[in-house]
Amino acid sequence: MTTGRLGVLLLNLGGPDSREAIKPFLTNLFNDREIIRLPGGRLGQKLVAWIIVRARLREVERNYDSIAGRSPILERTTRQARALERTLREDQGVEALVRPAMRYWHPFAEEALAEMTEQGIRRIVALSLYPQYSMATTGSSVNELRRVLQRDSPGYFDVSIIDRWPTLPGYLDALARRVEQTLADIPEPRRDRTALLFSAHGLPADFIERGDPYLDDVGATVEGVLKRLSVQRLVRLGYQSRVGPVKWLEPRTEQVLRELADAGCRDVVVIPISFVADHIETLYEIDQQLAGTARELGYVTFRRTRALDDDPTFIGALARLLRMHLVSHG
Repeated sequence: MTTGRLGVLLLNLGGPDSREAIKPFLTNLFNDREIIRLPGGRLGQKLVAWIIVRARLREVERNYDSIAGRSPILERTTRQARALERTLREDQGVEALVRPAMRYWHPFAEEALAEMTEQGIRRIVALSLYPQYSMATTGSSVNELRRVLQRDSPGYFDVSIIDRWPTLPGYLDALARRVEQTLADIPEPRRDRTALLFSAHGLPADFIERGDPYLDDVGATVEGVLKRLSVQRLVRLGYQSRVGPVKWLEPRTEQVLRELADAGCRDVVVIPISFVADHIETLYEIDQQLAGTARELGYVTFRRTRALDDDPTFIGALARLLRMHLVSHG
């Protein structure tokens, strides 16, 4: 077991915290060759990224305008960090400083590490907030953290990493409870014929061809949630949030919604399983875009499960995961 105060970095994508931050956020995203490998090497990537950002900027700004002009992900992740600090202290007897470390917008890993240094913390656990592992998400965040550590403080910190937890019991419990709560708000008899549409973040298809375990992790999460639900019903899985000129995983969440409608379904609950806090992918892509498509298709019921955010069951599961990690890693 570690001695002294612990530092915990919550690794996440991040999001623009103002309208002015949207352009640099997108630039950082499209310049990351670990998530989208564009042609022409690094210089080619910068050029193509500049072209994509210029072409998409106004549209993306309008999308963010519809959710108050900024992403709420930092605020939500900060609440998760505070809840995790409290739960670690009160339930696990672990004193920790927990801070977000975002990949594409502030606070970046170097900012979180600077605070750890100021606080005299040497032992750090990096905890991915992407439940399902992918080289494009967790892999990119972990690699960036390692680059920052090597550049700014080689050998200073004792760092270990929790890079996936797709079947973490408390996470699955919290997701299943969200589904049950959402279904309970649907009047009978529609409730019994409501389909469940799991929506996972998209991924370029070539990652799977290169051995990325993301599909297996997503499947394990869906299976774990379904085992916790008492009623069997129609279930589908789709992928959302495509960016860049590459082939992405199929089927798209929107296409699954259309296929369900073609089969006569008019009641659906959407369950975003790759996101543990609300941001553009839930508040705009699902709540506005997908909901609009559902209205056009004649759906009577269209609901989305609430994000886990700082749900006590979920935060408690992360605290236990950290405690077990500390016991096994010293």
